[in-house]
Formats: sequence, C-alpha cells, structure tokens
Amino acid sequence: MAETVKLPIIDLSSPDRISTAKSIRQACVDYGFFYLVNHGVEGQLLSKVLEESKKFFSLPLNEKMKLSRKHHRGYSPLYAENLDPLSRSEGDSKESFYVGPVEGDMAQTNLNQWPSQEIFPSWRLTMESYHKKLMSVGKKLIYLIAMALNLDEDYFEKVGALDTPSGFLRLLHYPGELGCFNEQIYGASEHLDYGMITLLVSDGVPGLQVCREKFNQPRLWEDVPHINGAFIVNIGDMMERWTNCLFRSTLHRVMPVGQERYSVTIYSLLYFFGLSFVDLYF
Repeated sequence: MAETVKLPIIDLSSPDRISTAKSIRQACVDYGFFYLVNHGVEGQLLSKVLEESKKFFSLPLNEKMKLSRKHHRGYSPLYAENLDPLSRSEGDSKESFYVGPVEGDMAQTNLNQWPSQEIFPSWRLTMESYHKKLMSVGKKLIYLIAMALNLDEDYFEKVGALDTPSGFLRLLHYPGELGCFNEQIYGASEHLDYGMITLLVSDGVPGLQVCREKFNQPRLWEDVPHINGAFIVNIGDMMERWTNCLFRSTLHRVMPVGQERYSVTIYSLLYFFGLSFVDLYF
C-alpha cells in the first residue's frame, strides 16, 4: 500500500509575495507538486464545471463520438490514449474532452467543439468562464514563479510569454468498474507533463499518485490526498528544462480505486516564442 505524501500548500492571496515565492521555489525543488489555495475561483464554479463534465460523460458513446477529437479539441473515448509507451495495457481507462483557448485568435477559438446547447444549455458558458478564470490564476502564478527564480516578476511577460497564452482544458472521467483489476490497468499510466505548469481539480475521489525520484528503481509511489477547493499544481518538462533541472517535473499516475473519478486540468498555459534555454540560469 502506498504512503501518503504531504505536499506544500501555497496561498495565492497572501500579501507577502516574497515569502510566497520562496515557498513555491522550495515546493518545486523538493516535490514538483503543490496545492494552491485562495486562488479566487469560486467553489460554486468548480462544482458547476464538474457537474457539467459528468453530464457530458453520461451520454451514450455514439452521442459523444459526434464530437470526436479534432485539432486537439473534443472527445476521446476509453482506452484511446496511453500515456506510458512502455505499458502493455490496451490503453488508459479514462475518457476525456478537450477545450482549447476561448479568447484571442478566432482561428483557434473556432476550432473548439461544443455539445448541443439544446441538451446542455449552460455547458459552453460554464467551460468558457472556467477557462478564463484559470488563465487569470495561471498568470498570477507565473509572476510568482518568476520571483521564485530570482527574476523580475514580469520577466515572462517582458519576453513575450503572455502574448499568446494557450491553455487547454481537459475534462477527465475514470470509470469505477473495470471488469478486472491487475497491475496493467491504470486510470492514467505513469507520465510527465510536457508543458510549463498544470493545474488540476477533482471531485475528491482518490487515485492520484506521485513518484518523486523518477530515476530510481524500484519506484516509490505516494498517494496525493484531496484538499477541498484547492488546485493541485505540478511542474512540467518545459519548466524543468528551462531551470536546468532545478525545478522538477515529477512522474505521476492515476490508479483505479473502484469508484468513478472526475477531474479537470488546464495545461500548457503559455507559448514561449523566441525564448531559448540559455536565457535562464539558476
């Protein structure tokens, strides 16, 4: 049975930004994961997003497949993805729905697919509102990450990192009944996120695990407890590379626990055009 990890808790509303930045730095060095609280996203909206997500995933498969994934937006069915190429499983036991940017370039925003407004009248509005809120949270977090790296807080803005934000929402449903349980069945196989940062919220059902020492064998997996209303933030490969591995991109996975699980992530918050790896030394 896995041990439980005690991740740091970061208060986004704290007036002591220097202390907050130091705490973020330590969390990213030691864990690559942390909780984010007092982030300004209302609990009512978080609940609404999960509720609307459940409604969509409860549709018959043929209805969901009408919004089959195109241009990295739309629906992916069970077992369509396998995050671990070395896994012998048929695919991860999850279904997902992707929503791309909802503001900015119309050529990009128009690529999004949406369920019928007649069936789900508030679905699109809820997801667009949540996406905008999360982009705002992400921007505040990026400023603090810059400070955590001993840079000016607007460093990433000055180099153009915020000019073309590209956050993708990913709605996830892990079914409770898998038919059988064995070591080759995962909700999400072990993987690293490739972007800068990822923010995740879930319905509280357990299953998320982290492995802090990804190069060690055998791997030690730790359960990540749920904190109601908190985002779980993790560092991706892009940030690990930019910081010369000072900040860690941590291996993680989702294990089946015999209960349905719903979560929503936003990832790849930024495109960094023209910023080379040699620009950052810490």
